[in-house]
Amino acid sequence: MKHLRARAKAARGGQDGWTERAGLGGAADGLEYCAAEWVESLRARNYAEGTLREREATLRFFRAWAAERDLVRVAEITRPVLEAYQRALSRPPEAGGRPVAWSMRRKRLEILRGFFRWLTRQNILLHNPASELELPRPEKRLPPAALTPEEVARLFAVPDVADPLGLRDRVMLEVFYASGLRRAELCRVECPELNLARGTLTVRQGKGKKDRVVPLGARAVSWLRRYLDEVRPRLLLDARVQTLFLTGYGEAFSPNVLTRMVTAWLAAAGLKGRGSCHLLRHTCATHMHEGGADIRHIQQLLGHACLETTAIYTDVTIRHLLEAHARCHPSARLPETGQSTQSAP
Repeated sequence: MKHLRARAKAARGGQDGWTERAGLGGAADGLEYCAAEWVESLRARNYAEGTLREREATLRFFRAWAAERDLVRVAEITRPVLEAYQRALSRPPEAGGRPVAWSMRRKRLEILRGFFRWLTRQNILLHNPASELELPRPEKRLPPAALTPEEVARLFAVPDVADPLGLRDRVMLEVFYASGLRRAELCRVECPELNLARGTLTVRQGKGKKDRVVPLGARAVSWLRRYLDEVRPRLLLDARVQTLFLTGYGEAFSPNVLTRMVTAWLAAAGLKGRGSCHLLRHTCATHMHEGGADIRHIQQLLGHACLETTAIYTDVTIRHLLEAHARCHPSARLPETGQSTQSAP
């Protein structure tokens, strides 16, 4: 009878059920077991797989740090312990190493706060040790300078369009620049999501599992038609594959491979060290803004949930600032011939 009551509590999600589910896999209040349960609860709430992997990696990093100090249970993690972990993140990992960037430190600590908040709500902990943990102060840094139209032309000239793979590469660059896609979004694009007649592309399950429709522009559509007619049929090894851009093996690209390819093209164009796939996304937004596009249209194009995120890409551009400075600042105008260049008292 006691066993049946325990199973009933487990079905209702009671504390005894929690202990029973832990079984031989570890203590119910162990860091490893609780971390796995938290990630599963996020998966049940339809979080993206990329987000789940990030949560798992962050908690795995924290568990390794805690295990070195013989801390294996959630009840052993106190606020001083978390503050010590925060200080460890800001120190170089080894002599000559670099500390974790402030944005990564902040993200790791935010994930820990979410983890311990969940533990408290599940009554595994009576008090949340991370509730008063102070996060690193945010820094506002401008993204790398966008490419100029001349630099974009140099980059597009790198792939050899006489070669089938070179033509494919040129088309990928055109789509990156025209639509502002993220690299993972470009890798997942499928042929049915293209509407060349309208000149649009439907992004399925982008960041935050949100769909959106983006314009491609006449030039990118022209290159896409050529790719679909001349190149993709030669790369396609399995007719069931719907992915738009295929590797030489007939498979979809992985984001990391795409990053290495774009980095190499930028270096070949004399733009080494400027960035990679995200640079083209930033360039797309910047050129749209300089051309007079409303920031909300750019927000929709990039798929940002928050307008403040878009503002990072579309702050007053240096070209507009230079024009305003030349028009309004007295020192921007050369003195007439014969006049002194010194300022009036």
